[in-house]
Amino acid sequence: MRWLLSQPEHAQLVKDCYYDQPIITAARRFEAGEEWLATRAWLPPAGGRALDVGAGQGVSTFALAQAGFQVTAIEPDPSDLVGCGAIARAAQACGDRIDVVRGLGEALPFRDGSFDLVYCRQALHHAANIGVFCAEAARVLRPGGTFIASRDHVISADGDLQRFRDQHVLHRLYGGESAYRQAQYLGAMRRAGLSVVRVLRSFDSAMNYAPLTAAAVGAEFQRRVRRLPGAAALVKWLAKHAAGMRLLLHLASIADRRPGRLNSFVCVKDGSA
Repeated sequence: MRWLLSQPEHAQLVKDCYYDQPIITAARRFEAGEEWLATRAWLPPAGGRALDVGAGQGVSTFALAQAGFQVTAIEPDPSDLVGCGAIARAAQACGDRIDVVRGLGEALPFRDGSFDLVYCRQALHHAANIGVFCAEAARVLRPGGTFIASRDHVISADGDLQRFRDQHVLHRLYGGESAYRQAQYLGAMRRAGLSVVRVLRSFDSAMNYAPLTAAAVGAEFQRRVRRLPGAAALVKWLAKHAAGMRLLLHLASIADRRPGRLNSFVCVKDGSA
């Protein structure tokens, strides 16, 4: 990671991934960004206990605490740049609302029903076993609690996995990236006792397409149909209206077959609160 931070040609990638320093600046930018704004719409009422699994450098942990949750962050990497050390630095701005634990999502060291929210951003696809990961998330979640898996890589067929890895800049640098078919994610969640409330496909929400904006997605849509005069005019007209933009984003999600496209999943744990 230190090498990546030192490479000027990767400066935008570093910023887009919130790896830039100081970490509190990156965390505040994440909290103010479109991705987190879209995520907040799916959170349960603030004031409860939240578990941030695979918390990375702590930007989502910070955002959850700022939203009013008492947050426990669990992360296997101990480092000061993208691991527990970075989370601890971000936590300094949140008083006593954040606890940091080193560990894995497949073996959570917490009692059953400990949390109102289990949130994992760009973490589930890194699990050694997504079924065990989801089962552990469901175990520590109270009945009726919310589980959100955000920005997980999806492939259409198992044969797409290597193509995705070959195209992924960070995988080429350090390895470790993976992706699953949407049905594999959903099956793991349902077997764990989680009811799927919403599947957000690649352009259904800024949760997935950030740091792009909806306007940027619309502009790309126009670029791709520019040689079809009738379609280009229609797309341009739709992009000027909120309802039209929602339709374009919906159509883009349906058409998107890229290996490793991002999906997010919102679930509740079966049972009454």
